[in-house]
Amino acid sequence: MTASRSARCGGFLRAAWRLAQSLREHDPIGRMSPVRDLVPGSGERLNVLFVCSRNQWRSPTAEQVWRRHPHVQARSAGTSASARRVVSVADIAWADVVLVMEDKHKSRLLAEHGQALRHKPLHVLDIPDDYRYMDPELVDLLGDPVAHLLGLAR
Repeated sequence: MTASRSARCGGFLRAAWRLAQSLREHDPIGRMSPVRDLVPGSGERLNVLFVCSRNQWRSPTAEQVWRRHPHVQARSAGTSASARRVVSVADIAWADVVLVMEDKHKSRLLAEHGQALRHKPLHVLDIPDDYRYMDPELVDLLGDPVAHLLGLAR
């Protein structure tokens, strides 16, 4: 993947973060509250479900990147019937927040599990299917932007 494409992906994530922050500031009915406020030292962990298509490269990388964070429990799954692990209602029930790689994943989840997602934060990371497992550029895209989105230090 070219450096300019990687920069664009990171730019999309930063722009999305700024937009979400702006919307939260101007949220008159409180529907865009933060994911969940963790109390430092409480031992609480945020359950984060990462979703891509086949659960082969992007979402397993995200799970690997975040699984050792002291305030995160991470899982990954895919929307495709041929995914290594297909996202289930149980996965969604477990998750405090769902992070998908592309808009198409959000659409599929809402179509198949709309009721289960009704009160769950669901965010699109805008990370295209251009990376292999643990690609350093992918790891970067899943680092600080996701930390900011979740309200966590990395």
